[in-house]
Amino acid sequence: MQKEHFIGLGVAGNFAGHLEQAGEAADFLQVKTEEAIQPKAIFPFYVPSQTLNPTEQFLATYPLSHDTITFPNDADNLQIEPEVALICAIEYQNNQVVALKPIHFAAYNDCSIRRPNARKICEKKNWGNASKGISETLIPLDHFAQGGILDNYNIACFHKRDGKLNAYGEDSPAVSYSYFHQKLLNWIVDKMNNQPDQGPMNHIAELLKQANYPAKAVISIGATRYTEFGESNFLQVGDTSIVVVYNATQYSHEQIAEMASSEQFPADISALVQTVR
Repeated sequence: MQKEHFIGLGVAGNFAGHLEQAGEAADFLQVKTEEAIQPKAIFPFYVPSQTLNPTEQFLATYPLSHDTITFPNDADNLQIEPEVALICAIEYQNNQVVALKPIHFAAYNDCSIRRPNARKICEKKNWGNASKGISETLIPLDHFAQGGILDNYNIACFHKRDGKLNAYGEDSPAVSYSYFHQKLLNWIVDKMNNQPDQGPMNHIAELLKQANYPAKAVISIGATRYTEFGESNFLQVGDTSIVVVYNATQYSHEQIAEMASSEQFPADISALVQTVR
């Protein structure tokens, strides 16, 4: 699956408490939402286009890797962001997005530089090749609705340094996202068409046009809360980041932690193991 031709989008603020832990809640004080639990915005992390304006040209660099995180030159406060990514087909009518059809899901690391004074969310997200991560194991979706396969899955996250493993994110059911299923898709479609270039947000409709209306998208749907360790520890060169999306009706957290320690996972688990270089 050639993800280089997809547009890459992320959802900000779709897990209660994450923005506060990440020190980013203040970025969204001026963003109006219709209900308290509503996500704040969507942001681009990759736009397959060579005609972007100069301030957005960095988004044309493909940032996804399945085994590496490239340490940025200008920051040392780099954090794992464990998420589920949806691989979606995009349907258009008259150059407007009318539907998203999720096809697969996977473990995802929306690895982020904590830049309190960043102008846009996307400026924390793509600093070049291998600045984000998606598992090579894409799990087919039956349907993205209540009772679907993804409802059984949890998101776990670990950090390894010098052989020592720590839980970095809280082990969280996918169904505990604030917006999920069709409600989330409808909200994302609205933002793809109508989100303005305002404050921390980008004008997504213009980016879709610049990318010649791509047929598919990788959409990361929000980072889980950190453990106390994850909230206060940043990545260093040589560390290993591990994000695991697993069926919690088949595996326990303890089993997943053992697999993370050995970095060996069965084929029915979407695992993302990245070394920071």
